[in-house]
Amino acid sequence: MHIAEAGQGPLVLLLHGFPESWYSWRHQLIALAAAGFHAVAPDQRGYCATGPPGGPGHAAGVDEYTIMHLTGDVMALMDALGAEQAVVAGHDWGAPVAWHTALFRPDRIRGVVGLSVPYRPRGSAAPIATLRQALGESFYMVYFQRAGVAEAELSRDPQTTFRKVLTSLAGEGPQMTLIPPGGGFLDAAQEPAELPPWLTQEDIDTYVGEYATSGFTGPLNWYRNMDRNWALTGAWQHAPVLVPALFIAGDRDPVLSFVKTDDLEAVAPRLTRSVILAGCGHWTQQERPAEVSDAIIAFLRALG
Repeated sequence: MHIAEAGQGPLVLLLHGFPESWYSWRHQLIALAAAGFHAVAPDQRGYCATGPPGGPGHAAGVDEYTIMHLTGDVMALMDALGAEQAVVAGHDWGAPVAWHTALFRPDRIRGVVGLSVPYRPRGSAAPIATLRQALGESFYMVYFQRAGVAEAELSRDPQTTFRKVLTSLAGEGPQMTLIPPGGGFLDAAQEPAELPPWLTQEDIDTYVGEYATSGFTGPLNWYRNMDRNWALTGAWQHAPVLVPALFIAGDRDPVLSFVKTDDLEAVAPRLTRSVILAGCGHWTQQERPAEVSDAIIAFLRALG
């Protein structure tokens, strides 16, 4: 597992989302280190320099990307770093990994920070069928289920992929829509007239370079395990997360339009604070690095 790390002190793991890498935490690595913490941001399973299980070029099966594997990777990383306990923060897909790591192993997780995606306990029905019934084939998570289709689209022109996705989900840009009939994921996004102030061409080039080896199949396989994850987590039906928690999101994040946050305290009863950033989109820690870092550091210090 490839990691970026900075600082010394209590361990804080920073888990990225899709389509990102450790690089999405570049600002927090510096801020957390300066505040006296050991900040570690891995490329997670299937992503970038970590690549698929078994190493570069290994044809890992879709079923090697379940929530059990992803949370197990967090535990293994803590063991490799010699840390009995840690605080885990996750953004986008990294947030469910962080929430479930805290759910499964509260003995080793001192606190959890979820960015963009709030904790939702396991429901009573498999998620993909539910999403398909509610939103149809045009919802991106449903579109991603078709093996080979989304990766072919996203890898065709990675510069366009990252430029459109990062700008279309930002607070400044027009929001992504449902996929048009017969179209692809990128057809739901608009080509930006210019990059937002928090995003540079160098940032886009970095993401393009990091995806050049491992590509998009491993990351997309996370989505292809959503029903399998639901089947595997039956023992945690309606279970709350019981460690101290912090939630951070932008008020222009489209995730908040289909994932409820109004009962978060009921399912995460030790929630200390919800920080909703005005005018911020989906890429919270990149769009508002100082505010996100300050909120995380305050949460960490309150833990003692």
